[in-house]
Amino acid sequence: MSSLKGGVGKTTVTLGLASAAFSRGLRTLVVDLDPQSDVSTGMDVDPEGHANISDVLADPKEKTVRSAIAASGWNQHHENGTIDLLIGSPSAINFDAPHPTVRDIWKLEEALAGIESEYDLVLIDCAPSLNALTRTAWAASDRVLVVTEPGLFAVSAADRALRAIEEIRRGVSPRLQPIGILVNRLRPQSMEHQFRIRELREMFGPMVLDPQLPERTSLQQAQGAAKPVHMWPGEAAQEMAGYFDQVLDQVLEQAGIDAPAAARPTVSTQAGIVIDDDPSGDTAVTDLTR
Repeated sequence: MSSLKGGVGKTTVTLGLASAAFSRGLRTLVVDLDPQSDVSTGMDVDPEGHANISDVLADPKEKTVRSAIAASGWNQHHENGTIDLLIGSPSAINFDAPHPTVRDIWKLEEALAGIESEYDLVLIDCAPSLNALTRTAWAASDRVLVVTEPGLFAVSAADRALRAIEEIRRGVSPRLQPIGILVNRLRPQSMEHQFRIRELREMFGPMVLDPQLPERTSLQQAQGAAKPVHMWPGEAAQEMAGYFDQVLDQVLEQAGIDAPAAARPTVSTQAGIVIDDDPSGDTAVTDLTR
């Protein structure tokens, strides 16, 4: 999943899809490629004693990759799920040059090659730009889900992202394909939002995916407590969990990944923490079963 505009909630969607895959029992790896490193916090991972994505990009050998992977704290909440994180770092910004070499673009693909057989699905949380980090993520991926919000500038960014994906597909990675456009942070009662949804459908037709994701405080609460949304109490959280299940189904179908149907784990009754700012990031989707 990508956007060329920040603030559309790409990290929120990353964590929601990770939660859906985790609850489904998929062996899942999340790669925190965004220098903000918000997904590392949201997945309850302590980076102490581990390498990180910057070390991996500097030296994409298997030993370095394994030293940068840590088990998510989510694993303690669901005995059937397995989810790991390739830890992020603010130093990743040093690898986000505007004109990467071919060698730079293929570093993440090289890094994942040694561990891909251990996972069913990899989600890559990227920076909201078209510099080296995003291109590196796309080169390592089979599918890209473009995330947007129903606003003028985000709609323009979605158009630029689709054009850029086609450019990378033709020039770098022929297997790369867009899954579609996922609209996030929708307020259904907003006339402006409804207008932008119609505009998106007129521009991109069936590339605009259903469902659109409404803006919900429960997502912020779950992330603030570093818990998967599928295990967060309340009707609104379970509504969002259901939406992420539907999006995951489309991701898996297009990537050709077989997975069990969605299952609801037991929900804990822990209080949440509300955070003020909606975090943002990108995710690209990789089918590692090929």
